[in-house]
Amino acid sequence: MIAVEKTSVAGIPLLEVAPLERFSQPLPTVIFLHGFTSAKEHNLHYAYLLAEKGIRTLLPEAEFHGERAANAHSVHLPEKFWDIVVTTIKELETVKDAWERQGKIMPGKIGVAGTSMGGIVTLGALVRYDWIRAAVSLMGCPEYVPFAKYLLAQMEKLQMKISLSAEEIERRLEILSRFDPASNREKFTACPLLFWHGKKDQTVPHHFAYRFFQDMRKRYENPEQIRFILDEQADHKVTREGVKAAVDWLHQYLSGS
Repeated sequence: MIAVEKTSVAGIPLLEVAPLERFSQPLPTVIFLHGFTSAKEHNLHYAYLLAEKGIRTLLPEAEFHGERAANAHSVHLPEKFWDIVVTTIKELETVKDAWERQGKIMPGKIGVAGTSMGGIVTLGALVRYDWIRAAVSLMGCPEYVPFAKYLLAQMEKLQMKISLSAEEIERRLEILSRFDPASNREKFTACPLLFWHGKKDQTVPHHFAYRFFQDMRKRYENPEQIRFILDEQADHKVTREGVKAAVDWLHQYLSGS
């Protein structure tokens, strides 16, 4: 039987999913991050499949999302996108530390994964943390600054209002560069990493991630530990095959010896 518990840590609401009979025991653990304008509950199917394989999943709520959306009406959410990414990267360690203190994480068996914005956070976390032992980016982007500029161009093209001044945009891009995997390749944790992307994705075009993957593959001692799956027919939605590939990847690298 699979158990789902609603809890929180340091003001971060989250769901914990694990086999009921082993819920309080140390287990390989994945922190799974949702996408922009989504919520933690929307990724429960990943958590269920991982729990079937004996892996605990923690599903935190991102700032201005889900249970934390109370103040979202007072902000222009698209302009907060990168702030949310950076905040979530920082909050990952808070979540990890809390479950380590509870003795629920099997030593050396922790992974991070996410969809869209969650995949973007996952890749940024690999710059900041060396405790991640496996990662999956589903529709994510590791080129923060180029993608940020792409998003700004798209907003201008759609004639969306941008309240930030040119100076403020430059300041934010400079801060963002400190978390940008593409700008910090020497700090990037080369753990087993799976990319999944739809070739028809217009929300987060796959070329940013594929360009980064091609370069990073040369840096991995074991090239089998970094993989890119490009679904020729998919757009900005993970297919059933993509879900299975993500679960299998995390199981392979977190449940093995």
